[in-house]
Amino acid sequence: MHTYDVRIWAVRQRKDRGQSSAELRWKTGLTPHSQTFRTKTLADGRRAELLRAVHAGEPFDEATGVPVRELRQRKEVSWYQHARDYIEMKWPHSPGSTRRTLSEAMATIAPALVTDTKGMPDPRTVRTALYSWAFNMNRRSEEPPAEVAKVLAWFERKSLPTSALADRMHVRAALDALTKKLDGTTAAASTIRRKRAILHNALGYAVDAGLLPQNPLPQIQWKAPEQVEEELDPATVPDPRQALALLDAVRTQSARGRHLVGFFGCMYYAAARPAEVVGLCVKDCELPRRGWGALRLRETRPRSGSAWTDSGTAHDRRGLKHRPRKAVRTVPIPPDLVALLRWHLIAYGAAPDGRIFRTQRGGLIQDTGYGEVWAEARTRALTPAQRDSALAKRPYDLRHAAVSTWLSSGVEPQVVAQRAGHSVAVLFRVYAKCLDGAAATANARIEATLRAGQ
Repeated sequence: MHTYDVRIWAVRQRKDRGQSSAELRWKTGLTPHSQTFRTKTLADGRRAELLRAVHAGEPFDEATGVPVRELRQRKEVSWYQHARDYIEMKWPHSPGSTRRTLSEAMATIAPALVTDTKGMPDPRTVRTALYSWAFNMNRRSEEPPAEVAKVLAWFERKSLPTSALADRMHVRAALDALTKKLDGTTAAASTIRRKRAILHNALGYAVDAGLLPQNPLPQIQWKAPEQVEEELDPATVPDPRQALALLDAVRTQSARGRHLVGFFGCMYYAAARPAEVVGLCVKDCELPRRGWGALRLRETRPRSGSAWTDSGTAHDRRGLKHRPRKAVRTVPIPPDLVALLRWHLIAYGAAPDGRIFRTQRGGLIQDTGYGEVWAEARTRALTPAQRDSALAKRPYDLRHAAVSTWLSSGVEPQVVAQRAGHSVAVLFRVYAKCLDGAAATANARIEATLRAGQ
């Protein structure tokens, strides 16, 4: 606890076991303190230091009796070390993709928080050393290559003390650094905002650790670039005819395409995210011989990279996006998808762990593999002008096509949001233009009803 209530008494001489000493006594709040020195000169010097802190209006730590500034200096660590401590604190509770994002942010900020740049290696070498080694907990126990070790030793010498970030100009330098990509061009607004949030959190952790008196970031007159509204561009969304043509092009292009047509079908007919389909198991599918079935989506398997996961595999294993870990989303699926999945299981069976989709060796479906199949399907199913456009550029656009189709069919937004795994607020924000079309249809129906009653 901090206090400004400080009383300091004159030094008094003492004799203990025949030896003289000088005792300094003072009080912070209600807590008394004393310190014994070998000579009165030393005691007077310490008393003068405490008096200067009192006259300067500095707060004292009541428990230790030391000026807060001095206490902070005793605990001083460099920003480089603080960033490593921050990553270590966040690591156990973060999925692989978040770990990668945290490390990327710290690797961007650290080069801006140094005493000088003399002897700093080139930006690409610095980024590799920081991102892949200094801020990757999975490699803490490994011996880095000599070149990397040299870079990290440079940062240990040159990094600013964390307390220096009480100076807002240092924080501004960090903010300016996170607006740039490695090649010097401006980063995307969403990336800048994400890294700024991480910097804010790391500075808050410095406050908790007693390294800073307060978080300086909110006090700085700095504005991040405007973020483009997260609104879906209808030009990227295939209509039902185009979506079916693309699925047919997947099916007919190769044996790998036939194996993946059901994978893409889950995105189009059930609005499933690719990471949700990767781990889809037979036990979570209702596939009747006739009529509608259902998928129970309960986990995602995003590809984070083996360097960032606890298991050492490329894919993480997580709950549904923005949902509690054990949440399950049930999505009714039409007979078309039921037939696709039934055919797939008859033709290929399931993996030993129950997964429906797998590689030839039984592994998890990779985005690079299904991305190649999708690129070939676009070549076969779309016209040259459509191929050169953003239409269905990514497999994820099949999910957008599903949601857009549901909305244009007149399905209530609450139902669409539930099936797609969105909040209603996100649905209205992302699919605003699709909802505009649905609103026009609804208006026409209301008008027709009103006219019938006249």
